Amino acid sequence: MKKIKIAHIITKLELGGAQQNTLYTLKHLNREKFETILISGKGGILAQEAFLSLTNRLFFIGELVRKINPIFDFIALIKIWHLLKKQKVNLVHTHSSKAGILGRWAAKLAGVPYIVHTYHGFGFNDYQKWLVRWLFIGIERITAYISTKLVVVSGENAKKAMANKIGEKNQYVVIHSGIKIREVSFNPIIKKEKRKELGFSDEDFVVGMIACFKPQKDPISFVLLANKVSACLPQAKFLLVGDGLLRPSVEKLISKLNLQEKIKLLGWRRDIPLLLQTFDIMILTSLWEGLPRVFLEAMVLGVPIVATRVDGAREVIKNGINGFLVSPKDIESMAQKVVYLFKNEEERKQMGICAKEMISSSFDIDQMVKEIEELYKQLVS
Repeated sequence: MKKIKIAHIITKLELGGAQQNTLYTLKHLNREKFETILISGKGGILAQEAFLSLTNRLFFIGELVRKINPIFDFIALIKIWHLLKKQKVNLVHTHSSKAGILGRWAAKLAGVPYIVHTYHGFGFNDYQKWLVRWLFIGIERITAYISTKLVVVSGENAKKAMANKIGEKNQYVVIHSGIKIREVSFNPIIKKEKRKELGFSDEDFVVGMIACFKPQKDPISFVLLANKVSACLPQAKFLLVGDGLLRPSVEKLISKLNLQEKIKLLGWRRDIPLLLQTFDIMILTSLWEGLPRVFLEAMVLGVPIVATRVDGAREVIKNGINGFLVSPKDIESMAQKVVYLFKNEEERKQMGICAKEMISSSFDIDQMVKEIEELYKQLVS
């Protein structure tokens, strides 16, 4: 039986859920049925990992960049089109906003019969200038017409897309972003050792966030939150894991508020499940989201979450049951929830127990791969 040849296209192999899930999918699709290649822009922490695991199946395009650049974008479109023609691809699966647009149009021009896009989040948001936002929505609407299927990582994302008249209802498929549930487990010894390594005592109340330092994740709000909580809870310590273009702004604000002894910046880390075990509460201050893997990892470990009430967050965090949701940039409310959970230890523990119980097999990364395989087989049959 002839294999189905699939090209995945992504903007950049940075350290994020979309990129990690894409690489995992490429590595674990049934090789007897599928042949895969990956097309990506250059750079990113995961680029070396991708190079080692995919060898001659990985193609970098230097002009595929996140920022809008008409010349680079046109060159990237032509290069992707040429690759797809040369590789004789049966199906294209795109990820991230820029690659999602250029990749789908390149696939259409190359005559690829099946075109799939996964919305790990959206390129438009409520914080953009209205003209920019509606331009991006318009581009997504037009590109949806040439898409065979539109995959979303949460039902909330499908609702948002439909509310903005992007695609038709029958185009949407929900495939949850996944994690290795069986490999994430709480260990009190690891918690103690990791806390010691980070310079925290058993008495410290650790509040942490794991995110890229970009406008979407709003790390500045985390620093402002730390400032408010510290005024009420001297024993509170804060971990900010990640890096990105907003790091200078984050460091400047930490210095301005004299929080150098309170907030630790760990940069990019690959030991996220271990770091999460040191958290008493996990924070995410995002302005918009898909379905963050870090939510799922925190829930498996029984860590209650205080996050913003955006998109996929509403799908896994039930307010007052396994965490709290507040409006974006509502630092006051978020600080109040953190202080409340500190003062109500039993309720905090119960939220952690509920979080564990709410994680189902639909959030397992191997289940995610199976559902993607089924989608491919349904299309190319």
